[in-house]
Amino acid sequence: MSKTQTNSKLEFLEDPAALAGSLGKAELFFEKNQKLILGLLGGIVLVVAGFIGYRYWVSSQDQEAQTAVFPSVYEWEADSLKKALNGNGANEGLVAVSEEYSATPTGNVASFRAGVAFLKLGQYDQAIEKLKSFKSSDLLVQARAYALIGDANMEKKAYGDAIEYYKKAADYKPNQYFTPAYLMKLALAYEQNKQNQDAIDTYSSIIDKYPTSSEAANAKKYKSVLESTVGES
Repeated sequence: MSKTQTNSKLEFLEDPAALAGSLGKAELFFEKNQKLILGLLGGIVLVVAGFIGYRYWVSSQDQEAQTAVFPSVYEWEADSLKKALNGNGANEGLVAVSEEYSATPTGNVASFRAGVAFLKLGQYDQAIEKLKSFKSSDLLVQARAYALIGDANMEKKAYGDAIEYYKKAADYKPNQYFTPAYLMKLALAYEQNKQNQDAIDTYSSIIDKYPTSSEAANAKKYKSVLESTVGES
């Protein structure tokens, strides 16, 4: 910045007349655009108020959901899966809670529990639907939901879909504790889908990236068998 520009700015700051002129321009701009400015401010206030109101509504709904779901969680943990899913007449089941309170954290978890219950009962399409509706940023549970969707598709012999979800499970926040197991499932799905080279590559990934995992030994064994099979074909 030149010395002339600096002096000009200092003169403006020190000159009451210049300052008054600037304020006058601002007042004129406000007068000309009063409706627009007030409309924008009003919109911002409405958005903020709406957000606060929504958060309050979700919080109150979640408290209701927790009360409603408690008996079903007890049934789920006792492995009384049909009662857990549908209720027993005196209380709502996981399915109803997951749908009625879908916007709440408790409703979200109810979807996961319902998906697990449907999978155990062999109702794979319902399991996939509920598990797909579940969303979480948790390290363990979201990847687990993806893997369970893969399991349901494996049971349906929909190997392409199983591969898709096992990939999602393996790629979700990779770690040494759970990722090797998801990669093992992925490799097996590739084998079932006759994608032998992809299976070999996945076994290699377990061996290279997670050599101390419990899955690494089996990965070496299955890779060796598969390589010999591919070599013979």
